[in-house]
Amino acid sequence: MQLFTGISELVVNDLDRLGELDVIADAALLVDDGRVIWSGPSAQADTALAAHEDQIGTAGLNDDDIANGEVTSANELGGLETIDLGGKAVIPGFVDSHNHLIFAGDRSEEFAARMAGQKYSAGGIATTVAATRAATETELEANLVHLLDQAKRQGTTTFEIKSGYGLTVPDEIQALDIINRHTEESTLIAAHVVPPEFKDEPERYVDLVIDEIIPAAEGKAKWIDVFCETGAFTEDQTRRIIEAGKAVGMKPRLHANQLTEGGALKLGAELGCVSVDHATFASDEDLEILAEAGTVVTLLPSIEFSTRQPYPDARRYVDAGVSLAIASDCNPGSGFSNSMPFVIAIGVRDMHFTVEQAVWAATAGGANALQRTDVGHLGAGARADLAILDAPSYRHLAYRPGVQLVERVYSGGELIVDNRSRD
Repeated sequence: MQLFTGISELVVNDLDRLGELDVIADAALLVDDGRVIWSGPSAQADTALAAHEDQIGTAGLNDDDIANGEVTSANELGGLETIDLGGKAVIPGFVDSHNHLIFAGDRSEEFAARMAGQKYSAGGIATTVAATRAATETELEANLVHLLDQAKRQGTTTFEIKSGYGLTVPDEIQALDIINRHTEESTLIAAHVVPPEFKDEPERYVDLVIDEIIPAAEGKAKWIDVFCETGAFTEDQTRRIIEAGKAVGMKPRLHANQLTEGGALKLGAELGCVSVDHATFASDEDLEILAEAGTVVTLLPSIEFSTRQPYPDARRYVDAGVSLAIASDCNPGSGFSNSMPFVIAIGVRDMHFTVEQAVWAATAGGANALQRTDVGHLGAGARADLAILDAPSYRHLAYRPGVQLVERVYSGGELIVDNRSRD
């Protein structure tokens, strides 16, 4: 059992209160067996401990129990470990509900060309497809682990990961097998782009996805996704692929309206997609339909940053009653950042999120986009996934962009990152 004390601000969250943070000042957090037992004002910590006296072997603590202001031996306190954070803020671990981490190759040259004025059109995906097909399973998994480790050091504890750079039956299944070794949030997006060998026969590739790849992926992918966009897949093709995925038990989500204001957002709501992602271009009617359907809209700030597309105004979405999430969309082409603090800062600066809305969207919002109730918050029963900030307030995530503010990260109550360490 662990008792975290000395918390200047504890972001608890409520998954149902869209965009509103629940923040407790001068707080404490009690964890047992990887789950949150209690969170609240530090003045009530002794009462919470007493309620669990049979588990921890003591009804209270005093200053003499705390060794050097840090961690008291669990043995000395009958199995209780006390961690005094000394006035630091604590937030739920980030929930990154959209990223593409199974790939090989480098597209920094493409990024430089965009910065020099070349327009982004999603055509570079084919470059990554070629490199991914040429890579070994060991190479692909090593790159994934490297990127996951980077993201964990930035405070991310829950990851959705997509396939989509193999685009053959064996390559897509290999990607899913790797993904499933690292997260339960696996997504099949064989309909990411039409591969070069089917360039002149896109319908044949759609048939391959429906007739061969989806059946082979049954039981391996929790989610089915399609890039519904000019230059990728049409609305009719998207409908057929999503329905085929749903028929074998995959839950639907969608890449929608990234480059154009088409009908993909309405289609996502109609198909019962849990989340529609990008949504850079959205009409008032789109937002009304999405709000009514209860579809989560996942905005991806680093993509607009990296492609110089216009930033959507999050205030429009909030005012329309849409449930928002923000995610990294880390991928080698249109946005190669896996830092959730970075996307929070962009979301606040350029998408007009309030700081509170952005932090909520990166935690509770991401949980909603994955239909998870055990992550994204620190209420009783939640997984003890938390990020300790080297700052007195969560507001510093947007206030101090580019600064490593995540000091420690716990996943299921286990310390997995300690950025205080120095060689």
